[in-house]
Amino acid sequence: MLRLLPRRAAAAMAIAALTVTTAACGGSSPDASPSAASTKTVTVFAAASLTGTFTEIGKAFEAGNPGTAVRFNFGSSATLAQQIVQGAPADVFAAASPATMKTVTDASLAAAPTTFTRNKLEIAVPSDNPAKVNGLADLAKPEVKVALCAEQVPCGAAAVKALEAAGVKITPVTLEQDVKATLTKVELGEVDAALVYRTDVIASGGKVKGIPFPEADKVINDYPIAALTKAPSGDLAQRFVDLVVSKQGTDVLTKAGFEAP
Repeated sequence: MLRLLPRRAAAAMAIAALTVTTAACGGSSPDASPSAASTKTVTVFAAASLTGTFTEIGKAFEAGNPGTAVRFNFGSSATLAQQIVQGAPADVFAAASPATMKTVTDASLAAAPTTFTRNKLEIAVPSDNPAKVNGLADLAKPEVKVALCAEQVPCGAAAVKALEAAGVKITPVTLEQDVKATLTKVELGEVDAALVYRTDVIASGGKVKGIPFPEADKVINDYPIAALTKAPSGDLAQRFVDLVVSKQGTDVLTKAGFEAP
């Protein structure tokens, strides 16, 4: 004959069963890593041309601040600025031009940006330079396929100014949304030349050849950085900015071909 348990005993067993079920579904487990739960994240929006250097600086930041993680969003400075204005959660913004940073400061989302480095353009061509490009004037030849950054992004705005300074008019076959995409067109052999930053030529590791030109000195881009006023991790944001502008950060940038501000 089946015997019924007293009500108190049945209730105790039900609670015990519920506890076991919760642990099995991944609630709190003795094996869970306490460090993973306590990790703090700083989110950095940065110009595409900073990908290599900021990745290195990010690793240094994590090493110097145990329990922190740096998450990056690299892309066109103009696009990143719009994302921030539209409410994307970010702690730090590093732009490739003062104009794109102004979009954020005008919205009262950053204050007192600091210029931390500078960059200038070069002509990027395939390593064997099949179109025999030697200067800006060669980009105007009808048989030469040229890629540029779109004018609304910093590398494109700089390219327009450089071409105007040289009195050269060209018709690009493509306008890309950031400098990395522009350089890729050369690396893949889809174009004969592109105007990109000197640092991107260096970062290509020999996939392309860089050709300096004198007008580049007239359109050097200043790069500003700022901790955002609505940063979810405000303390970490300022610490990251401090590292970028420090000697350690500057050394990483100059090694990659950037210039001191």
